[in-house]
Amino acid sequence: MGAESPAEQKVAEAIKSPELSVVHLWAPWCSNCQTELKNGGWLKMVKDNPQVKFYFVSVWNDGGDGKSMLSKFQIADQANVTVLADPGPRRGDAKIKQFAGMQLSWIPTTWVYKGGDLRYALNYGEVRFDVLQQFLEDSKSEWSHKGEPKLQE
Repeated sequence: MGAESPAEQKVAEAIKSPELSVVHLWAPWCSNCQTELKNGGWLKMVKDNPQVKFYFVSVWNDGGDGKSMLSKFQIADQANVTVLADPGPRRGDAKIKQFAGMQLSWIPTTWVYKGGDLRYALNYGEVRFDVLQQFLEDSKSEWSHKGEPKLQE
């Protein structure tokens, strides 16, 4: 296993934050990724959740960050968006198969983190934005059931 790329290092540090973070692995050439952008879901998600940090990480794109495409859809310049690029190639043995310690086999892939913990992983294909919004809402909770009756064993 090689050393982490600067993009991986930045994401690994960022997801330790107590706030919610969304890591979106994508590439500008990917038709599924393009569909997510074209339907306006990502822009709405970013604007509707200003307290959430979004990391758009271009992977399998020979080091290109895809920022021009994200700018076309008004995403790149949002205050809560960081655009990063993995330097790795699109094809071949050197193509990354994991990112920030997580398996990566398909794009788009979207992960939700809070306080360094992975809360949700959407590892295969286009995200349904209503589902992602629900995941963000659920992740804001402490996931505590204090005061609720215990089940009998």
